[in-house]
Amino acid sequence: MELRQLKYFVRAAELLNFTQAAEDLFITQSTLSHQIKELENSLDTLLFDRIAKRVRLTEAGEVMLQYARKTIQQAEESRQVLLDLNNMKSGKIIIGSTYGLQELLMESIVEYNEKYPDIEIQIIYGSTTDLLQKILDYEIDCMLSFMPESGHNELMINKLFSAHLSLIVHQSHSWAKLKKVALEKVTALPLALPSQSYSIRNLLDKLLDDKGIQLHTKMEINDIHSLLQLANTNKWSTILMHTSLFDFKELKAIPLEGKNTVREATLAISKGIYHKKSLVLFQEILLKKSEVYRNE
Repeated sequence: MELRQLKYFVRAAELLNFTQAAEDLFITQSTLSHQIKELENSLDTLLFDRIAKRVRLTEAGEVMLQYARKTIQQAEESRQVLLDLNNMKSGKIIIGSTYGLQELLMESIVEYNEKYPDIEIQIIYGSTTDLLQKILDYEIDCMLSFMPESGHNELMINKLFSAHLSLIVHQSHSWAKLKKVALEKVTALPLALPSQSYSIRNLLDKLLDDKGIQLHTKMEINDIHSLLQLANTNKWSTILMHTSLFDFKELKAIPLEGKNTVREATLAISKGIYHKKSLVLFQEILLKKSEVYRNE
């Protein structure tokens, strides 16, 4: 059993498509199939059921996937430990973030890259649900989101700053100069809202249920940037955290009234991984940058 074979297996298991997995790995499909077959032979068990041109994981494959991911992660950690021991500020960091924290993230990685230009940076945007799964699968090193602190014992969570759930309107909208707005009044507006995979949507739905309110939802989208583009036309409004307006200077965020409309922006890191130097250095810069947001 080789590390290379495990990497091939994990990608094939994630996509359940050998052709696409081979393309992602920059190898031929025959090479991928051969290496996975060699892995199955070494384990003396089938990892995939092959049905016509389709594949699916066997029960053994499902179990193996968890251990394969952990083994790959541990191999990467061992390499990183040696780099850190030699005080080499190099390597790679993979950062997951929700769109609402893009401004803080951009400010942080600009300084990070200036200080540590030899560290490779990869950024993955997604909903809190998507990113949580990725950090649990060791696909990202950390995640910036509005995920609550409680209920995630496997993660180390740092508070960054408080953010307000807000009505997002164009600056020419008749409500643009309001300081706050009651959720009950928002029912009069045509809204485009984030899909339910976003934690802010879950927060909004809970507020609506508690108050027995139903909004005039015209559209649901699983992309925050698209929601902001729609709001920028002044034909729709949306409800997001007030920090989401990065690069949309013509939009205004009007905080919603109520006790439970504030969420904590957080940085989450898995407790089960080695905290490599590139990650620690990023965390230091991010926490420093977030102080400005705490004082707003």
